[in-house]
Amino acid sequence: MGHDWRVTHRTPDELQDGLDHVRAAPADRGILECIVCRPAVDERTVVGAGELSMLDGLVGDGWGTRSMADPVRQLTVMNARAIALIAGDRDRWPLAGDQLYVDLDLSEDNLPAGTRLTIGAATIEVSEAPHTGCAKFAERFGMDAARFVNTPENRKLRLRGLNARVVQPGTVGLGDIIAKLPPPN
Repeated sequence: MGHDWRVTHRTPDELQDGLDHVRAAPADRGILECIVCRPAVDERTVVGAGELSMLDGLVGDGWGTRSMADPVRQLTVMNARAIALIAGDRDRWPLAGDQLYVDLDLSEDNLPAGTRLTIGAATIEVSEAPHTGCAKFAERFGMDAARFVNTPENRKLRLRGLNARVVQPGTVGLGDIIAKLPPPN
């Protein structure tokens, strides 16, 4: 995936102006808006449905074959409103490198580590491991976007997304509900 120099990156003002819309994402129940399988480095396939596995994360994704495959980072989940703000066109969303894009408040306050979410027939658990913008993210969306997602306030909002692991396998599909489960007693 080479860089498309015709793409204009968002300015700091544009990013800041869109933040209220991102913050308005639903807190308890949202929608799965995009699923991206990454079979190899820099390869992306948008799929309509996928199987979440406790062993492989998103089946067919290359996560498990990478040398730094960490069980608490099986899946990366990004707020669909945040990626729309940062990337613009939906066809650019997969460039972020996440597997699941959801319309749900992913903030630390709303989804502390250990929170479980049902999505389709599967259940995932939010990891404590932070998910931050890397050099590839900056290259694809601009340094302003990388700085924006990594400010202390926006890291708490998890604008770059969150890491999760699969705790109950199952099929997920576009349009599925993603819902926060109550904490165990």
